[in-house]
Amino acid sequence: MESINVVLMEKEEEARKVSEFFLSEQSFDDQRHTPGEIDHFHNKPLESLKSDNHQHWYAAIPTGEIVGAISVTENEHRTGGYLWDYIVVRKDYRKLGIATRLYETMLAFVKERRGRYILTYTCDLQEYSTIRRIFKERGFEHIGSYPDYYYEGEGRMAFLKKL
Repeated sequence: MESINVVLMEKEEEARKVSEFFLSEQSFDDQRHTPGEIDHFHNKPLESLKSDNHQHWYAAIPTGEIVGAISVTENEHRTGGYLWDYIVVRKDYRKLGIATRLYETMLAFVKERRGRYILTYTCDLQEYSTIRRIFKERGFEHIGSYPDYYYEGEGRMAFLKKL
Protein backbone atom coordinates (compact mmCIF):
# COMPACT_ATOMS: atom_id res chain seq x y z
CA MET A 1 0.00 0.00 0.00
CA GLU A 2 1.22 3.49 -0.79
CA SER A 3 2.42 5.79 1.95
CA ILE A 4 -0.21 7.97 3.54
CA ASN A 5 0.68 11.23 5.27
CA VAL A 6 -1.35 12.96 7.97
CA VAL A 7 -1.16 16.71 7.33
CA LEU A 8 -2.30 19.75 9.33
CA MET A 9 -4.59 21.80 7.08
CA GLU A 10 -3.03 25.27 6.79
CA LYS A 11 -3.97 26.69 3.38
CA GLU A 12 -7.18 27.77 1.66
CA GLU A 13 -6.63 25.27 -1.15
CA GLU A 14 -6.35 22.48 1.42
CA ALA A 15 -9.53 23.71 3.14
CA ARG A 16 -11.42 23.56 -0.17
CA LYS A 17 -10.18 20.01 -0.75
CA VAL A 18 -11.20 18.96 2.77
CA SER A 19 -14.68 20.46 2.18
CA GLU A 20 -14.97 18.60 -1.12
CA PHE A 21 -13.88 15.38 0.57
CA PHE A 22 -16.44 15.75 3.39
CA LEU A 23 -19.18 16.24 0.78
CA SER A 24 -18.03 13.46 -1.56
CA GLU A 25 -19.81 10.14 -1.95
CA GLN A 26 -16.58 8.40 -0.91
CA SER A 27 -16.55 9.85 2.60
CA PHE A 28 -19.48 9.24 4.94
CA ASP A 29 -21.53 6.06 4.67
CA ASP A 30 -24.68 8.01 5.52
CA GLN A 31 -25.07 10.64 2.79
CA ARG A 32 -28.31 12.06 4.26
CA HIS A 33 -26.61 15.18 5.60
CA THR A 34 -28.65 17.72 7.51
CA PRO A 35 -28.69 21.30 6.18
CA GLY A 36 -26.44 22.25 9.11
CA GLU A 37 -23.93 19.52 8.26
CA ILE A 38 -23.80 20.65 4.64
CA ASP A 39 -23.15 24.21 5.81
CA HIS A 40 -20.50 22.93 8.23
CA PHE A 41 -18.71 20.91 5.53
CA HIS A 42 -18.77 23.86 3.13
CA ASN A 43 -17.63 26.55 5.57
CA LYS A 44 -15.89 25.28 8.71
CA PRO A 45 -12.64 24.08 7.13
CA LEU A 46 -11.99 27.52 5.65
CA GLU A 47 -13.17 29.35 8.80
CA SER A 48 -10.89 27.20 10.96
CA LEU A 49 -7.82 28.66 9.24
CA LYS A 50 -8.48 31.85 11.22
CA SER A 51 -8.42 30.09 14.61
CA ASP A 52 -5.63 28.50 16.61
CA ASN A 53 -8.19 26.44 18.51
CA HIS A 54 -10.01 24.86 15.55
CA GLN A 55 -7.92 22.43 13.55
CA HIS A 56 -8.38 20.02 10.67
CA TRP A 57 -5.97 17.31 9.63
CA TYR A 58 -6.24 15.20 6.54
CA ALA A 59 -4.70 11.97 5.31
CA ALA A 60 -3.33 12.13 1.77
CA ILE A 61 -1.83 9.64 -0.64
CA PRO A 62 1.29 10.64 -2.63
CA THR A 63 -0.81 12.19 -5.42
CA GLY A 64 -2.20 14.65 -2.84
CA GLU A 65 -5.66 13.11 -2.93
CA ILE A 66 -7.40 13.22 0.44
CA VAL A 67 -8.47 9.85 1.84
CA GLY A 68 -9.34 10.88 5.41
CA ALA A 69 -9.99 13.89 7.62
CA ILE A 70 -10.64 14.86 11.24
CA SER A 71 -11.45 18.12 13.02
CA VAL A 72 -11.50 19.40 16.58
CA THR A 73 -12.30 22.78 18.11
CA GLU A 74 -12.10 24.22 21.60
CA ASN A 75 -15.52 24.97 23.05
CA GLU A 76 -16.90 28.50 23.12
CA HIS A 77 -15.83 29.02 26.74
CA ARG A 78 -12.16 28.38 25.87
CA THR A 79 -11.52 26.62 29.17
CA GLY A 80 -9.92 23.45 27.85
CA GLY A 81 -12.96 21.56 26.62
CA TYR A 82 -12.72 20.36 23.02
CA LEU A 83 -15.33 19.20 20.55
CA TRP A 84 -14.28 16.47 18.14
CA ASP A 85 -16.42 17.31 15.13
CA TYR A 86 -15.81 14.68 12.47
CA ILE A 87 -13.59 11.81 11.44
CA VAL A 88 -13.99 10.07 8.12
CA VAL A 89 -11.87 7.79 5.95
CA ARG A 90 -12.59 7.09 2.30
CA LYS A 91 -14.37 3.75 1.97
CA ASP A 92 -11.63 2.03 -0.04
CA TYR A 93 -8.93 3.12 2.46
CA ARG A 94 -10.59 1.86 5.63
CA LYS A 95 -9.03 -0.75 7.92
CA LEU A 96 -5.50 0.52 7.19
CA GLY A 97 -4.99 2.43 10.45
CA ILE A 98 -5.73 5.85 8.92
CA ALA A 99 -8.49 6.68 11.40
CA THR A 100 -6.18 5.72 14.27
CA ARG A 101 -3.43 7.99 12.97
CA LEU A 102 -5.88 10.88 12.52
CA TYR A 103 -7.30 10.36 16.01
CA GLU A 104 -3.87 10.13 17.64
CA THR A 105 -2.80 13.35 15.89
CA MET A 106 -5.92 15.14 17.12
CA LEU A 107 -5.51 13.76 20.65
CA ALA A 108 -1.87 14.89 20.81
CA PHE A 109 -2.96 18.40 19.77
CA VAL A 110 -5.61 18.57 22.51
CA LYS A 111 -3.21 17.25 25.15
CA GLU A 112 -0.52 19.71 24.04
CA ARG A 113 -3.09 22.48 24.57
CA ARG A 114 -3.75 21.07 28.05
CA GLY A 115 -7.28 20.07 27.11
CA ARG A 116 -9.41 18.80 29.96
CA TYR A 117 -11.78 16.68 27.91
CA ILE A 118 -12.97 15.82 24.42
CA LEU A 119 -16.70 15.77 23.67
CA THR A 120 -18.07 14.15 20.53
CA TYR A 121 -21.40 13.15 19.07
CA THR A 122 -22.86 10.62 16.69
CA CYS A 123 -26.20 9.36 15.49
CA ASP A 124 -28.08 6.57 17.27
CA LEU A 125 -28.92 4.67 14.06
CA GLN A 126 -27.42 1.22 13.43
CA GLU A 127 -25.26 2.59 10.58
CA TYR A 128 -23.24 4.44 13.24
CA SER A 129 -22.48 1.43 15.45
CA THR A 130 -18.86 1.28 14.21
CA ILE A 131 -18.04 4.83 15.30
CA ARG A 132 -19.75 4.24 18.66
CA ARG A 133 -17.55 1.16 19.14
CA ILE A 134 -14.47 3.23 18.21
CA PHE A 135 -15.41 5.89 20.77
CA LYS A 136 -15.75 3.28 23.52
CA GLU A 137 -12.48 1.56 22.56
CA ARG A 138 -10.71 4.90 22.96
CA GLY A 139 -12.09 5.57 26.42
CA PHE A 140 -15.11 7.72 25.61
CA GLU A 141 -18.13 7.37 27.88
CA HIS A 142 -21.71 7.68 26.61
CA ILE A 143 -23.04 10.63 28.64
CA GLY A 144 -26.42 11.35 27.10
CA SER A 145 -28.82 11.20 24.19
CA TYR A 146 -31.07 13.63 22.35
CA PRO A 147 -34.05 11.86 20.72
CA ASP A 148 -35.08 13.02 17.23
CA TYR A 149 -32.14 15.46 17.13
CA TYR A 150 -31.16 15.17 13.47
CA TYR A 151 -34.47 14.05 11.99
CA GLU A 152 -37.60 12.37 13.33
CA GLY A 153 -36.47 8.96 14.58
CA GLU A 154 -32.76 9.87 14.38
CA GLY A 155 -31.27 10.84 17.72
CA ARG A 156 -27.90 12.17 18.81
CA MET A 157 -25.60 10.43 21.30
CA ALA A 158 -22.96 12.36 23.26
CA PHE A 159 -19.62 10.82 24.30
CA LEU A 160 -16.97 12.30 26.62
CA LYS A 161 -13.34 11.46 27.30
CA LYS A 162 -11.65 13.14 30.27
CA LEU A 163 -7.95 13.79 29.80
